[in-house]
Amino acid sequence: MRYILIAAKHLAFAKTRLAPTLAEQERRVLAEAMFRDVLAASLGAQRADRVAVVTSDPGLLAMAREAGALAIDEEYPRGLNAAVAMATDILSQAGATEVCAVLSDIPLVTARDIDDVFAALKSSPGAVLVPSRDFTGTNIIARAPAGVIPTLFGRMSLVKHLEECRRAAVPCVILRQSGPALDLDLMADLIEFVRTAGPTNTLNQLARRGLASN
Repeated sequence: MRYILIAAKHLAFAKTRLAPTLAEQERRVLAEAMFRDVLAASLGAQRADRVAVVTSDPGLLAMAREAGALAIDEEYPRGLNAAVAMATDILSQAGATEVCAVLSDIPLVTARDIDDVFAALKSSPGAVLVPSRDFTGTNIIARAPAGVIPTLFGRMSLVKHLEECRRAAVPCVILRQSGPALDLDLMADLIEFVRTAGPTNTLNQLARRGLASN
């Protein structure tokens, strides 16, 4: 059984690196908009059997339930990797054989992108990594079996995930995707997003705050 797992921070702690540019409430609204875009893309994927969301944010959990996704309450902010590990265990117990973990701050991701990740996961054990634009981070990781390697999101995560795959003798594919590669952490990311984005919740919110011309 294939699951998409969206990992989202509590909105109160989201996008803190944008604090010099956006006030706290603006960051919360932006993070929620990005989550909505990622959730919509995930629900549209054809190769997944189910979508799950792990977060400690009550509002995001409610959105997940309303959309028909499985809401996994981490109860308090455990940190991204601990939350994904907890959710992966729950999904494995529910019969998940493949889990594609998607970060909630990549609003350019599409359903087709996620389907392509599952298509690239050709073996079990196996892993597929979608790197960030600077080729240091990991924005999507698919694993079969679900917990075959731990997730190590954060600084230099691409190298860390590759090393885990090597250590565990897990075949690994690096899949470059232009949309998912752009995560919105800095003002330069917002500028690039506005330049390339089509109609999204995220672009609408940036436009309302005068940060986008469309």
